[in-house]
Amino acid sequence: MAWAAAGGFLAGAITVAVFMQLPPRNPTLSAARIQSRPASLEKPPPVDRPAAAAATPAIPRIGLDPVEDLRGRHLTLPVQGVRSHDLQDSFNEAREGGRHEAIDILAPRNTPVIAAEDGRIARLFNSKAGGLTIYQFDPTSTYCYYYAHLERYASSLAEGAEVRRGEVIGYVGTSGNAPKDTPHLHFAIFKLTDKKQWWQGMPIDPYAVLRD
Repeated sequence: MAWAAAGGFLAGAITVAVFMQLPPRNPTLSAARIQSRPASLEKPPPVDRPAAAAATPAIPRIGLDPVEDLRGRHLTLPVQGVRSHDLQDSFNEAREGGRHEAIDILAPRNTPVIAAEDGRIARLFNSKAGGLTIYQFDPTSTYCYYYAHLERYASSLAEGAEVRRGEVIGYVGTSGNAPKDTPHLHFAIFKLTDKKQWWQGMPIDPYAVLRD
């Protein structure tokens, strides 16, 4: 009996000693373990993804209709103070030697003419028909913007200069064959050929591009 009692006492002492060596339980940690789930089973939280970046207007998309491409660029009306509802479509009207292939934007003489888009001044030219004119290429040299019948150029304008959308590049006038009592900007757009020559390209109706 004495040996049995001694054995029981010894076993109990060992058990107590073992439990005393164990680290104390952390209730917070235990709760966290219960509430946690394996990462592979968790439903991922919704991620706020940035909206897809708008296509850069200056990069033409292959096969896209030129009018649709240009409308997507939201060109600035090239005469200061004029709104799209003031425009009239005269692209197909007859003119001496053929179609007009442009629009006439009426405005008081010396009204600022502004760049329709970022780009480069490809040519400053004085012709019998157009008078003082500007040929501006878009940033990709896909299109040319043509401004004619100017009264004068902006003082800082030069061939090869980079211009920004909305920058003043000239002033409305009646140079060339424009009626002297009807100052206006003759504005044309054409798609350049592969040769990128400032005087050659496929005409595009500016009214279709600029209208509301």
